[in-house]
Amino acid sequence: MTDPAAVASPGTDPAAELRVLVLAGGLSYERDVSLRSGRRVLDALRGTGVEAEQRDADVALLPALAADPPDAVVIALHGATGEDGSLRGVLDLCDVPYVGCDARASRLAWDKPSAKAVLRESGIPTPDWVALPHDRFSELGAVAVLDRIVQRLGLPLMVKPTQGGSGLGAAVVRDEAALPAAMVGCFAYDSTALVERYVPGMDVAVSVVDLGDGPQALPPVEIVPRNGVYDYAARYTAGRTTWHAPARLDAAVAAEVAEVALAAHTALGLRDLSRVDLIVDGDGRPHVLEVNVSPGMTETSLLPLAIQAAGLDFGQVLGTLVRRAAARRV
Repeated sequence: MTDPAAVASPGTDPAAELRVLVLAGGLSYERDVSLRSGRRVLDALRGTGVEAEQRDADVALLPALAADPPDAVVIALHGATGEDGSLRGVLDLCDVPYVGCDARASRLAWDKPSAKAVLRESGIPTPDWVALPHDRFSELGAVAVLDRIVQRLGLPLMVKPTQGGSGLGAAVVRDEAALPAAMVGCFAYDSTALVERYVPGMDVAVSVVDLGDGPQALPPVEIVPRNGVYDYAARYTAGRTTWHAPARLDAAVAAEVAEVALAAHTALGLRDLSRVDLIVDGDGRPHVLEVNVSPGMTETSLLPLAIQAAGLDFGQVLGTLVRRAAARRV
């Protein structure tokens, strides 16, 4: 782990000489969360002396970038705008560097079935799954398809959108009779559903950051939702979830969780930062569920909790990432 003193000394951050643009908002279902993330990033950067402003990703963005390009951008957009690679591709066209992975890696991580296929090919454990577009679901007959899914994957199941975050449209199905409703709820957020074998165990998130010495796993954060499911309400409503940072894992399991998270980050070609969501089963084996390239930065988000658990300062970590991003323009 990078020495905390190297990034956590207030008033000494060389990034303070940079002009930074924080992008937040967008038009996805996660707009409100994004605005909260953006405000926290903005305040943290300003708290270290960085000149920063916040802007939405709208029709005024490109003219603003052309007229007065920032030294670096922090993408605090969640959902498709911030994570499907399209915005990053536009920033590349504008020759504006940004914190985080490039457009290609972002597209890969955003599409859960594609990301899971890469993880599986790399020998990284991830639950068995099937991706089912709404059209195929209807054409082939819902009852027959769902029966086959249950026969193949068993119960319980996790149903969630193939593209999306914040637990929107996700549901745990423990009874076969509840599967059709879960599929309908999922299709409200995406045209394709990911149905995967549900692995009971401890929900753990491992944030990965690169502060100049290569990607490193921060302490794992254990997630204990009050209702047993880490859905949208559990993520962003005070009192709905308890977090333990670091997670209550023995040393050997914690080391394996960190190793798997780093392997996932590397296999997907990510850069600067990511958050790897895993389940640690009853035998202490980690299973990667998904990887987020634009992690939440709110007061209840997991990356800031992990930074704190590592003894690092949130603003100084952001400043280091901004400085590294700006250097890529040269």
